[in-house]
Amino acid sequence: MVLVLFAVCLVSAALLGGLYALTKEPIEAAQMAKINAAIGGVVPEFDNAPSSELFEVEANGKKSKVYPAKKGGEVVGYAIEASSSAGFGGNITLMVGFAPDGSIVNTSVISHAETPGLGAKITDSGSHFVTQFQGTNPGDPNFKFAVKKDGGSFDAITASTITSRAYIDVLNNAYNAFLNINKSGEAQQN
Repeated sequence: MVLVLFAVCLVSAALLGGLYALTKEPIEAAQMAKINAAIGGVVPEFDNAPSSELFEVEANGKKSKVYPAKKGGEVVGYAIEASSSAGFGGNITLMVGFAPDGSIVNTSVISHAETPGLGAKITDSGSHFVTQFQGTNPGDPNFKFAVKKDGGSFDAITASTITSRAYIDVLNNAYNAFLNINKSGEAQQN
């Protein structure tokens, strides 16, 4: 009986390992395609391959991935992948596009686990909640980077204040990463 159990476990482990090996590359390719699509949606038009020029920046103890978008060798924007674990359902990861002056071009959700129908509204790129950030500059002293309920400048998603706060937290993390890029000219590439 022990030998039969051992054989079943061995065959199961081998099959699981083989399946992992077969699906690893397609999963990574799909994730890279999702990231490239997000980059293209959040920064101005570019002619380089931002994903090949990836570098990391640390700000306030949090690491963010930075994808510089260039056209004709000039930086036209930065796509910054940042996250926050303060969401109602856990971690929220966004791609945030910044113009060289620090204004937000656009945002795109990479991953989240928010409640369908409520917090998941952060994925609706045409919603007021998402579009209200476009063109704003977090460095502008005329607004506070928080929801109106907390004395800030931004509307929250109805019945999803926790998700809205987490979304703005991600934007703040991305902006802090952007500030660290500009402090050093451009962060060291990995």
